[in-house]
Amino acid sequence: MIVKAMEFKEFEDCRAFMDLLDDRDFVLKYKHILDSKSEELVKWFLFDYMGIKTRPVPPIASYMRKVILLSLYLLVAMDGGYRNVTTENTWPAIAKDLGFNYEDGDYMRVTYAAYLDVLEYYYKFKQVQKKMQDKETVLEEGTSTGGRQGSSKNAGQGDCFGDGTSCLICRC
Repeated sequence: MIVKAMEFKEFEDCRAFMDLLDDRDFVLKYKHILDSKSEELVKWFLFDYMGIKTRPVPPIASYMRKVILLSLYLLVAMDGGYRNVTTENTWPAIAKDLGFNYEDGDYMRVTYAAYLDVLEYYYKFKQVQKKMQDKETVLEEGTSTGGRQGSSKNAGQGDCFGDGTSCLICRC
């Protein structure tokens, strides 16, 4: 299986693994393998990519029980994400779903923030960054073949994509 052979050496490897998590059937079928790989991913991300070496991976909760980070990530995603779970104060239910006590809800919130929220932020940032690079490539190809760059009537006014978004490529 390709997941067993995955190694995390750059963020693109991380992005490829996290893309796999969108397929819920795949995740359920290979949950045990993905649990250990997600632990490797978090360890690589924190220790090597971010340089944070002070957090134990996996995190340990009350009664010296290991928190399965993939399960925490998936439950929070199913409940609408970190912000929604925090706003709705469903961390105690998340803790209970993971086999912990309701009182461990706040620990789950802190654990998610310390281990997974920054990873998820980087993942989403890299997705947007890739889309911008793809747009830049399309724009460059359009100009090199004689096409117009964007559809803006006021080039240089912050909307060279013609969709109302500010252009991060040419900084107009």
